[in-house]
Amino acid sequence: MPYRPNPRQLLVTLNPAQLVGCIALGIWLGFLAIALTTWLGYKLFFNAPLPIITPAPPPPAMRAPDDSSSMFQQYNDNLRRQEQSQGDAQNHNQDPKCQFWLQQDRTAPTDKSRTNVLKFCN
Repeated sequence: MPYRPNPRQLLVTLNPAQLVGCIALGIWLGFLAIALTTWLGYKLFFNAPLPIITPAPPPPAMRAPDDSSSMFQQYNDNLRRQEQSQGDAQNHNQDPKCQFWLQQDRTAPTDKSRTNVLKFCN
């Protein structure tokens, strides 16, 4: 015969009022947790302010540039300078100093670069 210990008996006293109270408290806390989670989700996802999309204003009507406009005049001056520089560069391809100062005058036109272009390219 194999050895078998004497089974112990577990004495549990059941108080029905305490059991019902614990179950009721668990159900109430579960309901409260579900309600708070649902409310928070609603606030985050559905109650967020919607972005207001406004149409972009139409672009201003294009006008023909005036000869008196300072920006147009500056643009014309830059075009003339570039044409002169390109013509000078084609005439003076052999002189490295001339090429250097022509490039300087194209990228960052200053009085010094213009003076040196006139000095080395003429």
